[in-house]
Amino acid sequence: MGERLQAVRSFSRLLVAITVLCIGSAPLLSNNLQSFATDLEGKPFDPFRAAHGKVVVLLFVRTDCPISNRYAPTIQHLSARNGDTAAFFLVYPSKKETADSIRKHDREFGYTLAALRDPQHILVKQSHAQITPEAAVFDSNRRLVYHGRIDNLYEDFGHARKSATTHELADAIEVAISGKMPSANATPPAVGCYISDLE
Repeated sequence: MGERLQAVRSFSRLLVAITVLCIGSAPLLSNNLQSFATDLEGKPFDPFRAAHGKVVVLLFVRTDCPISNRYAPTIQHLSARNGDTAAFFLVYPSKKETADSIRKHDREFGYTLAALRDPQHILVKQSHAQITPEAAVFDSNRRLVYHGRIDNLYEDFGHARKSATTHELADAIEVAISGKMPSANATPPAVGCYISDLE
């Protein structure tokens, strides 16, 4: 009788341990699968954590979007100018673009920024992005302070000015770095290629 009681108690303790383990591990699995974009090695990557308290600038781009590609020098110039106080990341939201195609694209356009894949549109949704190229700026408290076009070089798809006369992204970065509140003025939408599969 004593051995039987001992066995029942041991089995009960085992069930409790398994239940606690399952409950405790479920959120971790969910976070790993749903809450992050990935680097080009396929590992979950949180740009906000990687920025170590800096302003975060996300640039949504595609390998096959001509307007997005034309902005490569501007993006790199902004990154070089603000690299000490802001962390820049290229974000590729297309599900069709592989890590290898992104690496090839970055080499061709001379990008040295960290590149992320966002096929589940985790960062797209956080940034309210709809177009490539489009920028999102988060302050050091992870608050979205700007999303929209980089500048007004393009009036419409296929219609570009000789040079930009407004520089919304540069202005937004400056505001975020200074810790000031952004203005409430509406920003004209970005011009480029629509991000597919948006809900």
